[in-house]
Formats: sequence, C-alpha cells, structure tokens
Amino acid sequence: MPSAPLLDREFLEKLERFAIQWQKSFAGLVGGHNLSRFAGAGQEFLDHRNFHHGDDLRAVNWRAYLRLEKLFLKMFQVEPRVPVRMLVDVSQSMAAPHVQKFEYARKLAAALCYVGLVRLDSIEVHAFSSRLSQRLFATGGRHRFPALMDKIAAWEAQGATDYLATIREFIGDYSQRGLVIIISDFLDDRGCERALEYLIDFGHELMLLQIWADEDRLPPWRGELDLRDAETGAALRLDFDDVARQRYTLAFDEYAAQIQALALRSGGRYAGVATSQPIEDLIFGELIRARGIA
Repeated sequence: MPSAPLLDREFLEKLERFAIQWQKSFAGLVGGHNLSRFAGAGQEFLDHRNFHHGDDLRAVNWRAYLRLEKLFLKMFQVEPRVPVRMLVDVSQSMAAPHVQKFEYARKLAAALCYVGLVRLDSIEVHAFSSRLSQRLFATGGRHRFPALMDKIAAWEAQGATDYLATIREFIGDYSQRGLVIIISDFLDDRGCERALEYLIDFGHELMLLQIWADEDRLPPWRGELDLRDAETGAALRLDFDDVARQRYTLAFDEYAAQIQALALRSGGRYAGVATSQPIEDLIFGELIRARGIA
C-alpha cells in the first residue's frame, strides 16, 4: 500500500498565492520579491495556476474559463532568475525518537519548493549532515512538484552534523550569490555560527528556519538522568531539578536569539518553531510575519 504524500492537495492549493521573498538586489537577476508574474511581450508561456483574489485579470486564460468555468492564471518564464537553494538537515539529531523534527523539516522543505515552483523559481535542494548530499533540482512550474516531493519523502536521517564542512563545500560548489534557506535544529557540537557567517560574507541572503521539539526547549524530566547524544553516542549523567530546567531553557532561548541575529545581520529572515505547532501555522503565521513568504 503506497504511503501518503507529505502534503495533501488542499494544503498545496492554499500555497499557490504565495511567493518566496528576499530583500537583497542581485545584479542581473529577477524573482522572489518581484510579485507580479503578468506576461509581457517576448516572455515564454510555461504553466498555469489557480486564480486568487488580487491577481492580475490580464493574465487570466479566458479560453480555459469558457471551457471549464474556472479561472486560471497564465505563468511565464522570466530569465535569468535568482537561484533559491535550500539546505535541509538530515542528521541523526533531527530524527531522535518521538520528536518529529525530521518529518517536520521534510514537510516544510516540500511546501517551500511548491511555493517556488508555482512562481517559476528554480529550486535546488540539498540534504546535509556532515556534507552535502542527495541534490535535487527542479524548475519550470508546479507539474515538476510530485516527483520532487516523492524524493524528499524518501530521505533518511543519518550522520553527525558538521556545519563548517558543509558550508565550505557549498561555497566551493556555488559561486553565484542567491537566497539560501536552511532548515535545521542548528545543533552542532562545534557550533554553526562561524559557518553561517561565511555564507553572509560571500554575499548570500539567509533564511534560517529553526525547528525544535518541545522537549528540546522545555525538558520534561526531573531527577537523575542518563543522556546519550543522538549523533556521537556520548553519554552524560545529570541531576535535573527545576532550577536546572530553567537554566537550560534560558540557554536554549539565548542560542536561538544568536541564530536569529545572524540571519537579520545580513538582511535575511529567521523563524523558529516547535514541532507541536501545525506547519500551516508556521507558514501562514511566522513565515509571513518574518517576510519569508508573501
């Protein structure tokens, strides 16, 4: 029996009126923050999407409306476009038992891919842990999405996180600046701040989407605990009382604030979310408020 898709059709239809946003101007490139997709002379027709209130009536396919009695908007290819590259954390810390971070990350990545493809952005997605892996590339409209979603759904979590090695590899492979979306818990024993600063220094704009489980931020345990690192296997024994829990949550919030400050320093965006929050609330709430999509 085939498994259910990551995202259902009803949810995807709600995404069709959105576009991925960024603030920087990249010389010679268009897309993202340019919301209008009305076709002018010399542009090549590529796809349709459902019409939504506020869309340009000049781009409606009226012949299709006469046949089907439903409004569709014509989409056109505009070249060259700003590259949108997404790095999705597939390390073992994302797949710790009962926390659902890995499933949440895959759904979020698929949703942003759909938004980009509907708006004719070129989407390049990499899984990563200690290095880049499982590169996926799609462009040319939403008809490319089902195959892309199936490939994202087939990812498996493995390996330990190494941000520095991953970002060095990314910078070496991609010289053209663009929007870099990172979906991760940002947990790396060596730290990820230096690696993120490299991306900023090379001129990329960052959208950092931090995912955590409720127990990552508010550990529910008390008493003497034997903890084991999901990636390295290192063991640690702690005596966890209410004071320790409060200090832990404070340290977690301070770290999340550091990640947010890094994103905002480059004019980028940040959103943090617990997996207990429905993904619809993240996309139609925090991401819009953070100007990640509009």
